[in-house]
Amino acid sequence: MASESTSKTDTSITGHLHELVLNSSDVEDFLNELAQVSARNLSEPGDEIMCAITLLRQRKAATVASSSPDAKAIAHLEYEFSETPSLTASAAQESIHVPDARDDGRWPEYSSAVLAQGIRSVLALPFQLEGGTKAALLLYSRRPHRFEPRILEFAEDFVGQTSLALRLAVRFAHYSETAANLRATLESRTVIDMAVGIIMAQNRCSQQDAFEILKTASSTRNSKLHDVAAAVVNSLGQGPARTHYDG
Repeated sequence: MASESTSKTDTSITGHLHELVLNSSDVEDFLNELAQVSARNLSEPGDEIMCAITLLRQRKAATVASSSPDAKAIAHLEYEFSETPSLTASAAQESIHVPDARDDGRWPEYSSAVLAQGIRSVLALPFQLEGGTKAALLLYSRRPHRFEPRILEFAEDFVGQTSLALRLAVRFAHYSETAANLRATLESRTVIDMAVGIIMAQNRCSQQDAFEILKTASSTRNSKLHDVAAAVVNSLGQGPARTHYDG
């Protein structure tokens, strides 16, 4: 009966996470929801576990999500030191357990910082992601030796269940950002092309000469090429340039 109950719980968590992936506005929104789901599933009545998630993507600022403001403040310590449980867990792809920060000598500066926040035990578990993306689930407790083997095993199973949903969320975020960057590039190119056309008509010059005039104006004014081009287009008094997309 226990295995059947666990199976139903696993299915429920997985279904809920898939809904979160579809309904979240961005990856940070999803991570905050995931941190709250983690806190609810891993805490016990009268014994709250604070949860946070750290995410590192290539060429992106580090992301910290949390189940509460206190958890977020503690999780930010992970990026204030060169060596921490989450960085170690993500790099080694293994769980890192700090039974009691008072006795742990692996990260003395980090341990002092979490102790100052009232935290005694820490558990960092890596998500299984793709490419250079690294993420870890961080569990904090104000009680020492909170994460006994039974809790550790349950937490590792939970991370295993949620890794697929996080991979999907990160992948969707990448596609969305790529599309947004492409749109911005096309819009910028449209404005520049229109400005070149206007300069060609006004100066009766070639396309290359018109583009050089635009570049010279950009350099002289110490302004971006796109901004100078937009000023040329707006000078006609017909409003800003619009880029139209099908679909």
